[in-house]
Amino acid sequence: MDQAVTQDATMQIAVDFADARKKMVDGQIRPNKVSNPAILAALRSLPRERFVPAAQAALAYADEPVPLGNGRVLAEPRAIAKLIQLCAPEVGARVLVVAAGTGYGAAVMAACGTLVTALEEDEALLDIARPALAALAPAVGIVDGRLAAGWSAGAPYDIILIEGAVDTVPPEIAAQLRPGSGRLVTVRAGRGLASQAMIAEMTPAGLSTRDAFDCAMPVLPSLRAAPGFVF
Repeated sequence: MDQAVTQDATMQIAVDFADARKKMVDGQIRPNKVSNPAILAALRSLPRERFVPAAQAALAYADEPVPLGNGRVLAEPRAIAKLIQLCAPEVGARVLVVAAGTGYGAAVMAACGTLVTALEEDEALLDIARPALAALAPAVGIVDGRLAAGWSAGAPYDIILIEGAVDTVPPEIAAQLRPGSGRLVTVRAGRGLASQAMIAEMTPAGLSTRDAFDCAMPVLPSLRAAPGFVF
């Protein structure tokens, strides 16, 4: 009897998460001008609750960031969806996801047919990302290293996504873009809603950037610019 009740409760939770995914796409993603079919399909199918600490699973589909500790968050669904759409993922493109966190953005990228390397330096986040990606996006290569250094072993990349806000793009990361066609997407830190999603390309004159849309995200702690001298 107790076992049957437990099984029913487990099935109800699974159904609730499936319904939450549908409502997330229909209520948060599509109204915010995300129309890429591959991204929408990925968001409908990937269990986002697997990419957060178990105790926070109920927050997985909320229209707000999920705190992950140490100044890190899993961005709200519409933010990560819009950033990935800005990346314009193409089948076969080589992608580096910097600050991959628990791996959700990397999994969405991989579901779009790209070849993803997910870079993270926080061991607690890697402990969530490794089993989630192994089960749901096994083609993603997970690497452990300093975020500011990027991952030169896989360069050049067609797409680099930095999952979080930065004061400036670290030059070591920018140098790993494919010359002429590579694109880098991140959030340029501002104050509150003044933060902007931006897309950048490497040109002979250096990194050329343009703002795309408002996108408030916390600055990645290890990519925060060192404070200047105050006189």
